[in-house]
Amino acid sequence: MTNYWRDMSLIVQKYGGSSVATPEKIKKIAEKIKKNVEEEEKVCVVVSAMGKTTDELIALAKRISDSPKPRELDMLLSTGEQVTAALLSIALNDIGVPSVSFNAFQLEMVTTSDFNNARIIDINAERLLDEFQTNDVIVVAGFQGITDLKDITTLGRGGSDTSAVAIAAKLNTKCEIYSDVAGVFACDPKIIPSAKKHEYITYDELMELASMGAKVVHSRAVEIAKKFKVELYCASTFSDERGTFVVDSLPEWLEQPVVTGVTMDKNQRKFTISPLPGGQEAQVQLFIALASKKINLDMISTVKDNGQVYLTFTVVEGASERVREVVEEVLSQYGEYRLIEDDEVVKITAVGVGMESAPGVAARFFAALNKEGVKLLGTSTSEIKISTLVPKYDAEKAVRAVAREFSLA
Repeated sequence: MTNYWRDMSLIVQKYGGSSVATPEKIKKIAEKIKKNVEEEEKVCVVVSAMGKTTDELIALAKRISDSPKPRELDMLLSTGEQVTAALLSIALNDIGVPSVSFNAFQLEMVTTSDFNNARIIDINAERLLDEFQTNDVIVVAGFQGITDLKDITTLGRGGSDTSAVAIAAKLNTKCEIYSDVAGVFACDPKIIPSAKKHEYITYDELMELASMGAKVVHSRAVEIAKKFKVELYCASTFSDERGTFVVDSLPEWLEQPVVTGVTMDKNQRKFTISPLPGGQEAQVQLFIALASKKINLDMISTVKDNGQVYLTFTVVEGASERVREVVEEVLSQYGEYRLIEDDEVVKITAVGVGMESAPGVAARFFAALNKEGVKLLGTSTSEIKISTLVPKYDAEKAVRAVAREFSLA
């Protein structure tokens, strides 16, 4: 590998599924990328699968098997991004932009062997940089990787964001995330059309918003960006409207809001063990077993009544079957219990670095919900967030109440 690339202007761009949903949109993106090339920039483009392709492939697998093997599912799902990468490279070459496409195997994007939810270990940056000697654009299939044994893996939902930021970190350059949303909003514009858009937001705030249901960028991607100081910018694919810059801290001239945003996460299921046999010992063993299956618990609460212990927690919807299996495996040795499930719940979260120094935020949050008659089913907090579980029918009303209280729209 030569050293010419050290003086090269290089950028990483990522385009989401809605942006590449049709051949016509892919052609428009090619024209957009061509403008970067005309400004003497080399562009590494990371793409998602077209439109709802990933969902359609999952549905196709489920027509064959109710429980497809994770390895085989990754083999199937990884094809979606490869189609997009090839089509975009074809479009670029067709308009005179030298381009080549890569899948994870060709790029040597090495991951852990956790099928369906792998984590990136390393990327062969030299292969990318060498290809830039003869190409202006390299299109990479996002969302996928390979293990040391050359098995194909996928990075979980939002994995193309993670691919893009990881490549940017490896190349020590900035990353632009393009989608059908014109930046990071204080709340979902589909629920509140007048939602404020942030010109700047901190890594910590965006990480919390993303992990709590905001869909602009995946939380793992933000985590990598913060760790490796990747300049991150989120904007609309087909609009010149200014997007949102993600930063370590807000500019000194910009006032820090107490609450930066409110999110709604529908991908929740509440479990109640009524009663919990075996007391504290059983609870500890249950949590250890759930952790060993990589199941993250949230909204944990225990209530003691008449000598009985009642345990409640929430998990993301996709973990439900594994939770049932672990609960049965652990608690059957302690005695009788009843497992109650509720998927008609939504997690509402308010996020803001300003919470650390502003008293009374929780009081305002819960008072706003109470005023609207929203039923509260559980609560969890951290230094910069407050989350509460509400019935699904109250979810949008809760978002509007919090947005109104903290002037987010």
